[in-house]
Amino acid sequence: MRNTILLTTLVAGCCACLAQSSPKIYNTAKQKLAAGHQLVGATVYSPDPNMYCAMANSGYDFTWIEMQHSPLTYGDVAKMIWACRGASAMPFIRVPDATESDIQKATDIGALGIIVPTVDTVEKAEAAVRWSKYPPQGRRSMGSGQYGALYGNDYRQTINDNMVVVIMIETPIGVDNAEKIASVPGIDVIFAASTDLGNFSGHKIGDPEYEAMVKRIHDVTLAHGIKLGGPQMWKDRAGFTFFQGPGETQLIRSGAQVNLGITPGRGAR
Repeated sequence: MRNTILLTTLVAGCCACLAQSSPKIYNTAKQKLAAGHQLVGATVYSPDPNMYCAMANSGYDFTWIEMQHSPLTYGDVAKMIWACRGASAMPFIRVPDATESDIQKATDIGALGIIVPTVDTVEKAEAAVRWSKYPPQGRRSMGSGQYGALYGNDYRQTINDNMVVVIMIETPIGVDNAEKIASVPGIDVIFAASTDLGNFSGHKIGDPEYEAMVKRIHDVTLAHGIKLGGPQMWKDRAGFTFFQGPGETQLIRSGAQVNLGITPGRGAR
């Protein structure tokens, strides 16, 4: 009997130790990435909380909240995330740049993913990680925000394990530096930006020069054990698992066409 009690105590103690050592993960998008699943995020331009909640609960894995190419403010986005707390899609924000100010505000209002555009250098990739994470992995400052009410009183202890850092390679300079960029610790996803790769290089999808840039990003990213991202139209390209989906206007148009039973293009102006 005494041996049974001792064994039960030891097992309970070991289970408690394992529970303490296992990170608390509430970012389901990060869980899916780690499991090798494909993720799609709907792109959000509108400040309307009802629109945001409709998108965040429509089956997407995350929301790509667009603050680089929209007039959205951090106040707008804070209200959107709060209004739809508990949504199935995790809130990711594409910040305007890898600055402490931009990333600090995005994380404080509850972003679980930080997407940084136009990463050409190691320094910018390092900044993306530095300001997204608390010490010792980063240099994020401890301040106030709605993050605690969203994710719990242990947010400070858990968020580094839940944050997803996405950096975008969008230029030939970034492609040339891809190996060095991918060597930066703490990057979860490298995104091959289809439109701006063409914009900055002068080549289009299908051109040998364009495809060579995409292949380099692909090969370097996967060789470093980092997840590879791109537009949703690249869902069938080998190795890609993280995708930017359409925005509100395109989704409304597509939904209306389904509702009306018309094919795309009919009645278009």
